[in-house]
Amino acid sequence: MHAAHRQAGYDVRFEWGIQGASAILDGVDVAVVVDVLSFTTTVSVAVDAGVRVFPHGSHGPGAQRYARERGAALAVSRCHARPGDLSLSPASFRSTPARARVVLPSPNGSAIAEQLALRTEVCVAACLRNARVVGQWIRSRHEVAPTVAVIAAGERWGDGSLRPAVEDLWGAGAVISQLGVAAASLSAEAKLASVGYDAVRGRELDALMACASGRELAAKGYRSDVHIAAEANLGEQVPLLVDGCFASARSN
Repeated sequence: MHAAHRQAGYDVRFEWGIQGASAILDGVDVAVVVDVLSFTTTVSVAVDAGVRVFPHGSHGPGAQRYARERGAALAVSRCHARPGDLSLSPASFRSTPARARVVLPSPNGSAIAEQLALRTEVCVAACLRNARVVGQWIRSRHEVAPTVAVIAAGERWGDGSLRPAVEDLWGAGAVISQLGVAAASLSAEAKLASVGYDAVRGRELDALMACASGRELAAKGYRSDVHIAAEANLGEQVPLLVDGCFASARSN
């Protein structure tokens, strides 16, 4: 990897996926993972409800064992969820009685968060609905401008390769716009994310319903999840990753 890919010298950096995160994490004060449809939106809804969320990269026996070891319920995959099940659908955390601890697997945002827990001291989950409180919280923790790495999860093509997802660009840009950092302190990549969000600010729902990921979810019957993801700045809590678990920063 060329040194230029580290975006060194900038207070706010932006990249995609686990490999992108690895490139820009050196020397950062805060890492922010963004997976709007739907991991970090689901985490935001859950943490607002007082739920502690353990990220995990995949479903299967390993996830079941991981949940047992932590005394947590295991969320099922969204496509297999039945009424009353918790899943990657943020709506499921509103329609089901809250459980104190939940393992929430996903191959994108959750897998990235799991890796960030090993490499960073401060990691938060952000999305359109909590961008304001996340930005305010980051600013309040530092007397001088912190170095922030914002990681967009993206999605996956059928061959497993990264599919940059525009909704995560918007979510990342929403967080960056709340940091109050001078433009000169943003990497070119972070500036692009910020400008991208400016293009949809105030019409988040229309934008999400029009993008490929939003259209896919709506076609599969998860239109309500897209609506929840578009609840710009209605989130109240900052999901902070501590000891492998996202919980409200106020409780840590």
